[in-house]
Amino acid sequence: MISAGDFRNGVTLEIEGNVYQIMEFQHVKPGKGAAFVRTKLKNIINGGVVEKTFRPTEKFPAARIDRVEMQYLYNDGDLYNFMNTENYDQIALNKDDIGDSLKFVKENEMVKVCSYNGNVFAVEPPLFVELEITETEPGFKGDTATGATKPATVETGAVVYVPLFVEQGDKIKIDTRTGEYLSRV
Repeated sequence: MISAGDFRNGVTLEIEGNVYQIMEFQHVKPGKGAAFVRTKLKNIINGGVVEKTFRPTEKFPAARIDRVEMQYLYNDGDLYNFMNTENYDQIALNKDDIGDSLKFVKENEMVKVCSYNGNVFAVEPPLFVELEITETEPGFKGDTATGATKPATVETGAVVYVPLFVEQGDKIKIDTRTGEYLSRV
């Protein structure tokens, strides 16, 4: 059990039959009246965000989220196949479970598969990936004072905005949380 006074960012809780992760919290002590905790919670199953307030003495059960390191093998139509590299168990997840979290992940790369009570709800790609650019317009040298960018398609099919000097065939480093270009490799 976790009391509202002990809330921290990233903690997962069961509230009213749903599983929420704390995104933001703030302890508020008004001049008049009792203190309370204002929170922004993300429903980890459907992705919805809600704001709630709690008394600091309220208690909630902690939700146990299993994060298993798995290797992304291949996709077969709407099914994406993953393998646990420790015991070689394989699972197949459909496109609804995955969303667009694999748009920067190549086959045979390691990802974290998140589940609650045996039900997979998310796949977390690595924070940074290195991918090769398969298609982009030729760049122009010299016109970089404005920090101009151009679209580039990487080998997984995703589109990333890169600086003008990046050419087709270059390997680039991408932050998978934001989808931003970081550097050439």
